[in-house]
Amino acid sequence: MSVVIVSFPAKEYGINSRLNAHNYTAVPVPALALFQHSRLTEILQKSGIRILNITEMPKHPNSVFTRDPAVCIREGYIKLLMGLVSRRGEEQWMSSFLDAERIPRIGSIQPPATAEGGDIIISGNTAFIGHSLRTNADGITQLSDILRTYGYNIRVARVPSPYLHLGGAMTILAEDLILTVSDIFPDDFFSGYHTIKLKPGNFVNGNVISNGEGTIIAEEANSEAIEMLQKAGFLVHVLNLSEFIKGTGGPSCLVLPVKQE
Repeated sequence: MSVVIVSFPAKEYGINSRLNAHNYTAVPVPALALFQHSRLTEILQKSGIRILNITEMPKHPNSVFTRDPAVCIREGYIKLLMGLVSRRGEEQWMSSFLDAERIPRIGSIQPPATAEGGDIIISGNTAFIGHSLRTNADGITQLSDILRTYGYNIRVARVPSPYLHLGGAMTILAEDLILTVSDIFPDDFFSGYHTIKLKPGNFVNGNVISNGEGTIIAEEANSEAIEMLQKAGFLVHVLNLSEFIKGTGGPSCLVLPVKQE
């Protein structure tokens, strides 16, 4: 059974008067955000996924997006360094939690590098890394050095606007299948994989959660992806995650995959 870390939006999320600093498009409604998050975790649990909850970091409304402060691979976790200044500090907050769960730390990103988990997608022995406004060239170099030590093949691509992270434009659906957005990545970026391609759209139209066993969670506004995934035979749970879209996050931004049990 897979294990993921979430952070229930009990207090900090939605208490935000600095939209630009936190990269929000609008102020979320706290009660609605909590309801939507609860529906998400309910579906994850019914899919056989074990949920670990980390209490929100005080004064860090974006800490609900647990994907970004660390990346976990089979050997352990890498402590990252946030590109968005208002999120600095979440790295140690998440690292302390992972340490308490006895997950080995196998590396840390050091300044002037920045790297966020939404730009790092692992598939088998391949690590897809996005060069974005949040993950810089130094971050990519440090990540690549760590991951190559453990036998990972590295593929790097620039993340174009309007996508904030690589994860907004691609999701691993199965061992050899990727959901992605057409015409924004190099032709060989997905070499060896089959792809389901979407038209370029909003900043999370390539972002869904896949349990790797045929079940998908998608945001209801992502109609093209929902239709194509259903035609491909996936069971798609459609959720309204509007309050997290306001925080420029999609479904996968709300979970940090940790390990397989």
